[in-house]
Order: sequence, then structure tokens, then C-alpha cells
Amino acid sequence: MHIAQRMSRLGTETAFEVLVKARKLEAEGRDIVHLEIGEPDFDTPQNIVDAATEALRDGFTHYGPAAGLPQAREAVAEYIERTRPGVSCSADEIVITPGAKPIMFYAMMATLDEGDEVIYPNPGFPIYESVINFLGAKPVALPLQESKEFRFDLDDLEARISKRTRMLIINTPQNPTGGILTREDVEGIARLAHEHNLIVFSDEIYSRITYDGFQHTSILEFPGMKERTIMLDGFSKTYAMTGWRLGYGMMPASIASMVAKLQTNCTSCTSSFTQVAGIEALRGPQEAADEMIAEFRRRRDAIVDGLNRIPGFRCHRPHGAFYVFPNIEGTGYSSQRMADYLLYEAGVACLSGTAFGQFGEGYIRFSYANSIDNINRALDRINDAVSKLVRDEARIEG
Repeated sequence: MHIAQRMSRLGTETAFEVLVKARKLEAEGRDIVHLEIGEPDFDTPQNIVDAATEALRDGFTHYGPAAGLPQAREAVAEYIERTRPGVSCSADEIVITPGAKPIMFYAMMATLDEGDEVIYPNPGFPIYESVINFLGAKPVALPLQESKEFRFDLDDLEARISKRTRMLIINTPQNPTGGILTREDVEGIARLAHEHNLIVFSDEIYSRITYDGFQHTSILEFPGMKERTIMLDGFSKTYAMTGWRLGYGMMPASIASMVAKLQTNCTSCTSSFTQVAGIEALRGPQEAADEMIAEFRRRRDAIVDGLNRIPGFRCHRPHGAFYVFPNIEGTGYSSQRMADYLLYEAGVACLSGTAFGQFGEGYIRFSYANSIDNINRALDRINDAVSKLVRDEARIEG
């Protein structure tokens, strides 16, 4: 059967491909420590599960509005106002989707024409570049710098803006590096967006997961940015609800109506009972989420300290999300070769830095959304495997 040419422009998310490889090894009897998938290992808080169960009993099993249940959109609007100082939000600026990725896809479909240029962070979430290419727009990579704690330089950003630039994508806290843009960074981005009439797509899915006193700054907080910003957030990371597939976007009402129209054509609507669970997540007790974040901080410290003791590794201590992005140039291995070596020889699943773009070469990504025990097991295996490399190379040179 004929495959449409446009499909050749669509990329993928390597984490799921590595998961398949790891599961195959497990089926063959291998023990694998999973540090490849960005999925909290905690159960969804019980109050959220109970709300969904009650919603099912109450008949929330039917179609709902394409943009989301009115009461769910109102809860999201309240939450945004509570967590983004000075930002006003109404329900007609919210669209609720099955997971947060549709916001990315629909919003770009609604605002980008073929040939438009989109500046995006690199290394960065691979679906940004995938969707840009799929729509016939032009991706323009903006390098993140390890020396700046994996932030980008505003001069680099400005140098990449052209007459064809339509959109700028920012992600803070960031996947895969855990970097956080400072308030000064975000203010500078807002200035450039105004000067060059840019749409800003702000991926804030990790906004609650920050450490060491670092605070998330939303670009929505700056004057005039609400009118030119599409903000993505969701429930998967903060509330351990990955399998529930529940996300949302905030955007100007004129764009929200287009995004809802795309949802009508694609999925009709988001599951009603999951939206009721989402209301409970946002309005209910937050202690479980806070405890998860505190545990992520403990795990971060454990994996960073352990990686920095491994020959050839250098690991920055990130201030957000639940990923580390160690520099492995000292091992002499490429990113993909090291990721494959650790999977097949050490039994540790991780991702090559190049899975996140060209500027990810020289790095690998570990997700520390796993238990301290498993992280320590992985560190022992990585240390043994890399030390063996060093010994073997020394023997060859000798």
C-alpha cells in the first residue's frame, strides 16, 4: 500500500524504541535497570483515583465538548492563575487534550504555514523537530550550553531570528537536561518576541518539579505575552498520571477555538472521567505531589554524585525535571555507542544525547524517575562497565 510522502518527515521518540529493546532483553532473561523513560514510578495519588472511580459511577462515560468539560477548563484556569503570578486566565483560553502532546501538534498545525521558521532548543524534546518538519516548516536549532547550566545564549537566539521566523519554542524546566531558564532569560525572550512579532510555544510540563530554591518563571507573566503565547502543561509528570493521558494548553481564545476544531477532527474529545480526576488533582491535596518532588531531589543527588565518580563522566546537577545529562566525552565513546554499550553490556537502559538533536552528541540521558535502589544498582553497573573500557584501552595501548 502506498505511504504518503509526508510520513518521511515525521520523527519519533527514541525512549520508546529503547524501551522495546530493553523489554526484548528482559524476555531473554536479562535484568535491565530502566533509566530511559520519563515516567514517575509512583502510583497516582489515591484521591485522584477515587475521583475517577466516582466519576465513572456518576455517569461521566459519554462524549464531552471538544475543548474539554467546562468545569475542568475552569479548574485549569484557576490553577494557572494560582501558579503563574499575575496571569489572568479564563476557560475559553483552555483546551484539554488526551495527553499534552496534542497541544503541541494542534497548536503548530493551527499557526504554522509551509516555509515558516521555528526556533527550538537543541538538545530538546524530539517531537518539536518532528512536528515542525511534518508540517513543512523549517526547524532552526538553538544550542543549549553546558557552561550555562544548559540554558541558551540570548545573542544566539537573536542571531537565528529571520524574516521567516514565526515561532520560538521554549521548555523550562527542560527535557533532557533538567536546565531552568532564569527570570532574566525569560524576560529577554519576551523582549525579542515583541520586537520580532513571534509566537512563543512554552512547554511547561515540568513547571512544578524544581529544586534548590529555583522557581519556574512562565513567559505568560510578562506584559503582552499572553496574547502571543501558547502554553503547554499537563498531569503526567507532577501527579504520576502518565497512563491517564491528560494534558492541556492555554492560548488566546481565537487559537483555542482552532485547536478545539482540530481535536474534533482527530479524537472528538478527552475522556470525561479523566477530566474529573484532573479537577481533583488540581484542587485537591498537594502533599503527594510535594512528596514525589522531594524524593526526586534525593534521587537526583544520588545519581549526580555517582556519575561524577565514574571515569570519563562529568555530570551537571540539574535544578528541575527528573533527568541528568552527563557529558561522556572523556570516555572517547560517541553518545549512541555508549548508550548501546550500557544497555547490552551493563544492563542499564538510557538514551543517546543525539536522540535529542545534533547538539546532544557527547552526552547521554538518564531518567531518575526510578527508586534509589535501582539507581544505585545502575551506578554500580555503569561504573564497572566503564572501568572495564578504561582497563581494556590501557591494555591495548600497552
